[in-house]
Amino acid sequence: MNKLTENILCEQFEIKEEVIKFVREKENLILDKFKGIDDIKEYNQYKVINAMQKCRLASTDFNWTTGYGYGDIGRDKVEEIYAHVFNTEDALVRPAIASGTHAITLTLSGILRPGDELIAITGAPYDTLQKVIGVKDNMSGTLIDYGVKYKEIPLKENIINTEKVKDAISKDTKMLMIQRSTGYSDRRALTIEEIENAINAIREYNKDVIIMVDNCYGEFLELREPTDVGADVMAGSLIKNPGGGIALSGGYIVGKSKLVEQVSNRLTAPGLGKECGLTFGTTRSTLQGLFLAPHIVSEAVKGALLVGITYKELGFKIVPNIDDVRSDIIQGVELRSPKRVVEFCRGIQAASVVDSYVVPEAWDMPGYEDKVIMAAGGFIEGSSIELSADGPIREPYFAYYQGGLTYEHCKLGVMKSLNNLYKNKLIDMK
Repeated sequence: MNKLTENILCEQFEIKEEVIKFVREKENLILDKFKGIDDIKEYNQYKVINAMQKCRLASTDFNWTTGYGYGDIGRDKVEEIYAHVFNTEDALVRPAIASGTHAITLTLSGILRPGDELIAITGAPYDTLQKVIGVKDNMSGTLIDYGVKYKEIPLKENIINTEKVKDAISKDTKMLMIQRSTGYSDRRALTIEEIENAINAIREYNKDVIIMVDNCYGEFLELREPTDVGADVMAGSLIKNPGGGIALSGGYIVGKSKLVEQVSNRLTAPGLGKECGLTFGTTRSTLQGLFLAPHIVSEAVKGALLVGITYKELGFKIVPNIDDVRSDIIQGVELRSPKRVVEFCRGIQAASVVDSYVVPEAWDMPGYEDKVIMAAGGFIEGSSIELSADGPIREPYFAYYQGGLTYEHCKLGVMKSLNNLYKNKLIDMK
């Protein structure tokens, strides 16, 4: 770091010199890991380019229509490319899908019928999905409300407990659900190898049960995706990894054709399926975001490593650990007090390029059990592939950091969060 850079950090961003020095020292401990991240980025970048070329992406594909969306060639091309990238028979990629939770809800409600059983085999899903299923708050319109049966199988030492899963499968079991990422938990994300081992073991016992993966935060973290190792259907958000910080909105579902068709009938209407649904001219930004996604994800992973090593060296528990295989972009830090969670998130907000002057407060966010504090100042509202952090105000007081379109922005976020804790005497850097 040259003197001019250090000066702007001190004078313009009001970061203390000792904080800058501390982060620089810890950064040196992880630089050797960046090559492995770059190797994964390179492979995934070529995979995306190859998919676009194989699908003969043309400038005319960025045109769009109106009304029902008949003849929206851009929409069809996006879905063809997504199917190639994720090695599936079909894809549904639409700006009308509001979030990752919405994409997963469409998948579950489109495939499951009254009397069918859903088993979450990675323990309790994250907060918003628990409300979708109906295990919290007794809301109307949930899966349970519509007659879907539900069970959970906890992980065993962070691994899918396939023996318990086999015991739990009944004649009514139609779908097993895997949540790849950590969510608001104290576990690391499941690796592709771990997902593959579980799917293989389950398939030896039952070849017909549908295996669905919530892939939010996990795209392009490894050389393979869950659909490369046997997942039947998978869902995610475009304002997370695959949108590359450019996609304006949307979600995706990829998988076997008959399953994607069922989900499309839920998105629009039976008989309409994928044939309707306007893209509102989002094809260009959706595909440009996908093109950039492998690089953007690699920057975010490097940033997560920097957060991890910085707070680990201060004595805080981190998930995943520095040497763990990373399978999502999230870095959890157990800060052990609500005040630290708040100041951590306020530091991330202060590093943002949009709404940097805003001071986040914990609030009763829809879909969550506890008050949640969120730091997010991105070009796309709510985009968690951009620099962001959040956490529920509950013990043991984890803050979850994710995103960053450039590593330098990630580094600024680390320094601003640490600076906040340091100046409020919530940490000791000695």
